[in-house]
Amino acid sequence: MLNYVLSRQITHYKQYPPNVSKIYSYFECRHKKGSQLNEVVFFGLQYLLKKYLAGPVITEEKIQEAKLFYQMHFKQAVFDEEGWRKVLENHDGRLPIRIKAVPEGRIIPRGNVLFTVENTDPNFYWLTNYIETMLVQMWYPITVATISREFKKILAKHMKATSGSLEGLDLKLHDFGYRGVSSQEHYKTESITPLLSCSTIISWGRSREKEAFERVLDQFSSGPVSVVSDSYDIFNACKHIWGDKLKERVMERSQDSCLVIRPDSGDPAETLIEVLKILEECFGCSLNSVGYKVLPSYLRIIQGDGIDLNSVEEILEKLSDEGWSAENIFFGCGSALLQKLNRDTLSCAFKCSYVETNGKGMDVYKQPVTDLSKMSKRGQLSLRRNSDGFLETIERGAGKPEEDLLVTVFENGMVVKDYSLEEIRKNARLRDEEVNPTLHNHDQELLHNHINGIY
Repeated sequence: MLNYVLSRQITHYKQYPPNVSKIYSYFECRHKKGSQLNEVVFFGLQYLLKKYLAGPVITEEKIQEAKLFYQMHFKQAVFDEEGWRKVLENHDGRLPIRIKAVPEGRIIPRGNVLFTVENTDPNFYWLTNYIETMLVQMWYPITVATISREFKKILAKHMKATSGSLEGLDLKLHDFGYRGVSSQEHYKTESITPLLSCSTIISWGRSREKEAFERVLDQFSSGPVSVVSDSYDIFNACKHIWGDKLKERVMERSQDSCLVIRPDSGDPAETLIEVLKILEECFGCSLNSVGYKVLPSYLRIIQGDGIDLNSVEEILEKLSDEGWSAENIFFGCGSALLQKLNRDTLSCAFKCSYVETNGKGMDVYKQPVTDLSKMSKRGQLSLRRNSDGFLETIERGAGKPEEDLLVTVFENGMVVKDYSLEEIRKNARLRDEEVNPTLHNHDQELLHNHINGIY
């Protein structure tokens, strides 16, 4: 079976009209009516730039390797050996490309330009869309970051409603999906809580579950520790082991070294409610400033099974109905955050919108009669905040440079703008209206009306 991507990009230079000197393209997450996700977190571009595009990425060795590979693939000479050698000779192997992008971490409504790509040397117009396939890999970090932020919005809303505070919000959701991902790439950050798996517990045998738990308390006497407690019977473990035989050991711990009990099976909401009732009977609870029940500070729960955006909302609503604060619960999410998604989740697309031929510019676009949702943007693009405060894309080169929010991040083989993880997190922080349910609903209505007015 032929690889479509290999066949497409490698032959682009043969398909363009004569005398083309510039190709200008852009990336967006198309607006999709009725989607749960109406805005995206722009994230991950600088990683791809540093790993794949920065520096002298074209060498004679790579040219010869590619020539041989594509000869075997196509059974004919279609590889542009001369073109790539000119990149090597004229630009020292550095790509004559300019990329302008939204600052990493910024929250952008779907349907807006996120980054643009253009060639800076007229001889290499074909480079712009040659790197499309690699750049479209942005769909994954954008989608994961967007879903993660949606989790945070849900958690913040319930934290505010049931505790009156957002203290500890940043630790409420944990990544449980590393085992299922297809790459090892990640930003460096800190890990704070040892998480015990069921294998370490069941290795002691069913009759020695209490000893297994006690071993954990001995080995991790400082700092919070999470223990899988449903290897056999979560309710028995909570009532007779944690709540009786090891009760004093649990109560000796502090807020900074709390025990985090982990159910890992059954209906999440029903199991959590029953576990909370048992723990309340054994350890008691108190009422917070807004009247919701909170376990002692040395005791918390983490739910990692069956977690997605819908189930987290449902769980927190049911806990609230039973009088429990969201303070009591942490969550872990795996496949719903990292695997149950694809490029179509946010309708990610990379399209050409402007070309120059014989020194004359032309706005170009796609407008398929069978699916107008795939209609693409026209001309050179900019992103601005309009007089109503909404972000909008200006097409056909009509934008004002001083209003453009797109920043040059890559030019002629160099990453010229770098963002720290701290800056990215600051850009992605929740807005006040996303925490306050009343303000949030009003803001969403305005955004909905604005989007419908555009589309």
